[in-house]
Amino acid sequence: MAGFSFVCAVLFCAAVAQTKPTLRKERVHHEPELSRQAHEDNKSFQYDHEAFLGKEEAKTFDQLTPEESKDKLGKIVDRIDSDADGYITTAELKAWIKRVQKRYVYENVAKVWTDYDLNKDNKISWDEYKQATYGYYLANPEEFEDATDQFSFKKMLPRDERRFKAADLNRDLAADREEFTAFLHPEEFEHMKDIVVLETLEDIDRNSDGHVDEDEYIADMFAHEDGGPEPEWVKTEREQFSDFRDLNKDGKMDQDEIRHWIMPQDYDHAQAEARHLVYESDQDKDQMLTKEEILENWNMFVGSQATNYGEDLTRNHDEL
Repeated sequence: MAGFSFVCAVLFCAAVAQTKPTLRKERVHHEPELSRQAHEDNKSFQYDHEAFLGKEEAKTFDQLTPEESKDKLGKIVDRIDSDADGYITTAELKAWIKRVQKRYVYENVAKVWTDYDLNKDNKISWDEYKQATYGYYLANPEEFEDATDQFSFKKMLPRDERRFKAADLNRDLAADREEFTAFLHPEEFEHMKDIVVLETLEDIDRNSDGHVDEDEYIADMFAHEDGGPEPEWVKTEREQFSDFRDLNKDGKMDQDEIRHWIMPQDYDHAQAEARHLVYESDQDKDQMLTKEEILENWNMFVGSQATNYGEDLTRNHDEL
């Protein structure tokens, strides 16, 4: 029943959004900044700490002694070394930074995991998810006489199944935590981006011709309820569609153009930070890091009471 309530809430919100879209919708997925701190290694490593650990975790290191910080860092290095070969590559460091920055996503999945893992086997099968989410609807279809409700459930069930199968990389119809995270948050995973594009197309493509024309693009953001003139921002969006969305100038967006719109090729902050950390700590210049090299330069990766005190002194001196 809890799953049913969740879906009803989602459907209600979706219905409200479709019938009264008076505010602009944010469809575009941008890579987040790793930290709001300035990247000034000559003064402070705070940016690096927040990029490597996440903002909240970085604060906990600032309360540790240098010895405690280095000990915890050593354990983190072992987790970053995904192939356990004793070397940390730029790719492994980038993957770690990206995962740290998505920690809120994993925390969200952890909160709802037990709602769906009905048999407590630490996996969520498609049948478990379907039962938890759609079970009440499937068992009591007569309670959904309203055509809109019927349509919404009939539309969402196969759509969820398609997304679940895309997230299920080993094709066993049972999601581990990583796969279920990809299912609930597909925009965060490279292998799910085709699904995000397809779902966006289906949401906006009102005439089901497989494309998004200018009117459909605008209707996703704004509805003419009073028949008055369009706001200036709507006129600007029409120009955006013509100038930047419709790349081949055929009057509509296909899936490639939708991908270009909602997933712009932003600056890769995680890649840049991973390269920076390797460059600054790679003593033998083999473009990889050993645990020893990282621990030798530990205060670039994590803080401690000592580094925090030193940065406070520097900051206070600069302010004088």
